Amino acid sequence: MRICGMRTGVSITVTSADRVRLEAVIKDRNAPQKHAWRAAIVLLSAEGVGTNAIMRRTGKSKTCVWRWQERFMAQGVEGLMRDKTRPSRIPALGAEVAERVVALTLEDPPVEATHWTADMMAQTNGISASAVRRIWRAHGLQPHRYRRFKLSSDPNFVAKLKDVIGLYVDPPAHAIVLSLDEKSQIQALDRTQPGLPMKKGRAGTMTHDYKRHGTTTLFAALNVLDGTVIGRNMQRHRHQEFIRFLNAIEAEVPPRKAVHVILDNYAAHKHPKVRQWLDRHERFVFHFTPTSCSWLNAVEGFFAKLAKRRLKRGVFHSIVDLQAAINRFVAETNTAPRPFTWTADPDKIIAAVRRGHQVLDSIH
Repeated sequence: MRICGMRTGVSITVTSADRVRLEAVIKDRNAPQKHAWRAAIVLLSAEGVGTNAIMRRTGKSKTCVWRWQERFMAQGVEGLMRDKTRPSRIPALGAEVAERVVALTLEDPPVEATHWTADMMAQTNGISASAVRRIWRAHGLQPHRYRRFKLSSDPNFVAKLKDVIGLYVDPPAHAIVLSLDEKSQIQALDRTQPGLPMKKGRAGTMTHDYKRHGTTTLFAALNVLDGTVIGRNMQRHRHQEFIRFLNAIEAEVPPRKAVHVILDNYAAHKHPKVRQWLDRHERFVFHFTPTSCSWLNAVEGFFAKLAKRRLKRGVFHSIVDLQAAINRFVAETNTAPRPFTWTADPDKIIAAVRRGHQVLDSIH
């Protein structure tokens, strides 16, 4: 349909396909309202409705009606679906401002603070805090965040690392590989008031204060090959309890199989009586992780899962209650165990540690 003479220079043609699209926009309840009234202006114009009538039916001004008639004439239906870009009223910041913000961010702030905040940086440079955040985002800077690290100082780091990873990747035939460690000082925390359960629109609640009912230590050994866990709760964390746990392992693992145990350098693991126990049990072989490398011990993943899923938000009225909950978690883990799989490249780990030592040496 082509309508002429409504206004000087206005000539609107609506094809059948355009009409279908415009009517669909008007009927769509999820379509933006601005798209709906723009489509209505065009359809009314195509039907020969005068400008004043279009203004009354759409509630728009005369200049608005004319603007979208002209936009449709120039760009068709697609022109109705996007707004014309306009230059910002605020002048863009120069490149030197961004360079200055980045340079300052990499230095310590001049006030008593450990890191820059957006407000501090904005006040220092005379710009807005949102502009500071945009600059930080563009350059990948996050002053409020930091990562913890610990470089091993073990002179035999490389040999121990390859020894442990070798057990994970290529365990000896007809042998058992156990990742062993202790999670000490697990507190039996009881809340002073009962929390409210989660409901729609509201998170569960828990009081910030608590009652302590003592602690326990979990000795755990993860079978790397099948993912099962041997766990025992002990009152203390000494070589005597460690030997008792080794006896428990001896009773549970199949006889006449070599047992390779991966463990850290805790003093109780190297006690003279522990060495005597090893001399009497020749099938047990200890493999110590490098100093400050507890992340290399696979059982740490089990401890993390235990803490996150069962201990962090748990309410325990006594040590017995806590130990029973831990034992149930261990039993539940063993109903559907998953073998441990090592995926990291040891050469990349060694290279990263060497780079870390080089950086520390350059700082000192």
